[in-house]
Amino acid sequence: MDEPPAASAAQALAERAAGALLARDRASQALGMRLAAVAPGWARVLMRVRGDMVNGHGLCHGGIVFALADSAFAFACNSYNDCTVAAAVSIDYLAPVREGDELTAEASELWRGGRGGLYEMVVSNQRGERIALARGRSQRIAGQILKAE
Repeated sequence: MDEPPAASAAQALAERAAGALLARDRASQALGMRLAAVAPGWARVLMRVRGDMVNGHGLCHGGIVFALADSAFAFACNSYNDCTVAAAVSIDYLAPVREGDELTAEASELWRGGRGGLYEMVVSNQRGERIALARGRSQRIAGQILKAE
């Protein structure tokens, strides 16, 4: 069975908005992040841990893991084409990450209403082990990612 037209239009908008946002996101690009998939209120972002991301303990710096979760959050909450920023994010680190690990961050919308939303981000490694859990609160600001055509 085919998707309903509304779902198809929402998916297309999410993909276009995320693509436009990524094209302007120099930080995510510099860290080698790749947008693997996006849907309304949801995103998956991948990143391989490089040598320049390792801290003095020989582990991936927590800020790098946070940045990956935060980027997935950004793509998920901007998937409706409304300019949206993080108002708050907290993260729990569950396991160490090493150079060469391939990380995946999935952001899922838990609630969206008014000008805000709540999202959960799960970061896992190439073995499917959860290495971090984060929760973010979004705030819509003025404007849209894609300008009116």
